[in-house]
Amino acid sequence: MVKIYTRKGDDGTTGLLYGGRVAKSSAAIEVNGAVDEAQAMLGLARAEAEPGSELDEILLVLERDLWVLMAELATAPDNRHKLAAGSSLVTPEMVGALEDRIDALDERFEMPTEFVMPGQNRVSAALDVARTVVRRAERGFTAASFAPDSHVGPYLNRLSDLLWTMARWQEGEHVSTRSLGGAQGAPREPDPVRDES
Repeated sequence: MVKIYTRKGDDGTTGLLYGGRVAKSSAAIEVNGAVDEAQAMLGLARAEAEPGSELDEILLVLERDLWVLMAELATAPDNRHKLAAGSSLVTPEMVGALEDRIDALDERFEMPTEFVMPGQNRVSAALDVARTVVRRAERGFTAASFAPDSHVGPYLNRLSDLLWTMARWQEGEHVSTRSLGGAQGAPREPDPVRDES
């Protein structure tokens, strides 16, 4: 029987892909933890989606992408050459696929031009929480020392934009009536959270 506990992390370290150990509080593990949290929140959103629906399928792709991203984050710089593009290494194509999804959704409905109060429904709320966690991961990534040619940063940036777009998509066409400005809404000012990209 395989035991779920190993006791190897009792000293405050965690193992990396392809070997090596680092402190559980290291920058890479902090970012990986945020991504893991975001993936779990996407799973919560997917649990609310109709099985086999477009939303279900998109979220499943994103969850799988995050496995790739976490593998890259969990690899020591000396072992980076062992990573496989699209399997354990984020690629420009993965970033481009997010942009394509954003563009496709943008063409289907008019985006709100006002601040939006999260929580119109469970799916959109879960997507908004996932977006904020992805932003935290992105901030952690940019503050740490990772390979300069890594596509993790751009991927996280586009993913947060896609999740914002998907949350608005799930809210429907009447989202602007639930803005911070009340029934009529207030003109959307630059949003320091969403617009940090």
